[in-house]
Amino acid sequence: MAQKSELIQALEQIEREKGVKKEDVLLMIEGAIASALKKHLGRNANVVCAIDPETADISAKQIKIVAEAVIDPETEISLDEARKKTPDIVAGTEVEFPVDAREFARIAAQTAKQVLVQKIREIERDNLYEEFKPKEGEMTSGSVHRYMDRNIIVDMGKAEAVLPIREQIRRERYAIGDRVRAVILKVDKVQRGPQIVLSRASPVFLKRLFEMEVPEIGEKIVEIVDVVRDPGFRAKVVVRSNNPKVDAVGACVGIRGSRIRSIMNELSGERIDLIPHSPETQTFIANAIAPGKASSVRILDDANRQAEIIVPNDQLALTIGKDGQNIRLACKLTGWSLNVKSEAQKTDEVRAVQATMMSDLRELEGIGPKTAETLTKSGFHDIRKLSTLTVDDLTCVQGVGPKTAEKIIDSAKKWVAEHPAEPPVSPAAAAAEAASPAAEPLQDEPKAEQTAEKDAI
Repeated sequence: MAQKSELIQALEQIEREKGVKKEDVLLMIEGAIASALKKHLGRNANVVCAIDPETADISAKQIKIVAEAVIDPETEISLDEARKKTPDIVAGTEVEFPVDAREFARIAAQTAKQVLVQKIREIERDNLYEEFKPKEGEMTSGSVHRYMDRNIIVDMGKAEAVLPIREQIRRERYAIGDRVRAVILKVDKVQRGPQIVLSRASPVFLKRLFEMEVPEIGEKIVEIVDVVRDPGFRAKVVVRSNNPKVDAVGACVGIRGSRIRSIMNELSGERIDLIPHSPETQTFIANAIAPGKASSVRILDDANRQAEIIVPNDQLALTIGKDGQNIRLACKLTGWSLNVKSEAQKTDEVRAVQATMMSDLRELEGIGPKTAETLTKSGFHDIRKLSTLTVDDLTCVQGVGPKTAEKIIDSAKKWVAEHPAEPPVSPAAAAAEAASPAAEPLQDEPKAEQTAEKDAI
């Protein structure tokens, strides 16, 4: 058995260590030598090169077709010339001529080097991609290597990653060599190798921090349902306990706030509101506005997910938050458009509506301010509805006797006769009415500065 050459032994070792197949390298070398021979023999020459996979001996041959009349000397040979070698050969037959390829050994060595370098780089890039792609969403760490514009290039040992400006916490600053912890947001395959994008602003990063600090989350006792963030300033985390004996919020806070404080320190003091999950929409909305406390929650439009929240007067600024930050995060968390009002604002609104109703009733003949107020408080403020009632219906109202009731109904009928019913409201008009200031979402409400804040629970 022929002894393996040093080249074959080296290729086999590289195949074991780097995963570059020996056959691929030999094939590339054969192609390179054939191309070099074509430059010597002719561009159209049919040249075949072969390398022994055991001894690395190089053999080459040129193939020509026997023709009675030669048109292309590079690919054809005359019948007379061919018969000098093989007397009984006929036209159309292929003839092989050995070619000395020993002088092209230097080309083979150069080609082998180039192919190996290229293949090894490709293999390493593919291996890095295969290693990091499954790690999307996982926590990692590295050191700040350099800045590229305002993006941070992080050295992760085997590869470099980028922490874009949009994925950084705005008020954080890093020096070269500082350690940085982030989540692997995504891994893309590009020409120069895998592009690893990190994030510290993603909700996934905050979720991973909780998983590291709260053992109950890893044990599936406590579950993080949802996370919304204004990175570096405030976050809301919805938690749920799968064990009735375990308080989800308390588990995440830790003894004397040790767990939540560690997470806040990692996020440069970002305030974290822990929201207990509830299947009841109104209860969940009330929880979501923390640290504000709701007096009541009323669903305005279930289809369009609009709700009204009434809070105590001293809770309005806290509920809205600075520049509307708190209520904006609550809207994002719940998926509802939340309209916040203080109890005083709601009282003024109700009084204004009642005053309008009383004003309408006082248009009726024989109804004074006191009677109008009594009817309004009892729910009888629609004049057209009054005209359809009976005396017995009205006498149930305190202070309204049969004669007064009869007078009110007659006045209402007379008013209806003088004011014919308006045509039905069109869908466009209904939409316009729904978009009136009283039903607008919170962002159109006047913003209130936050005057007091509680520490994040």
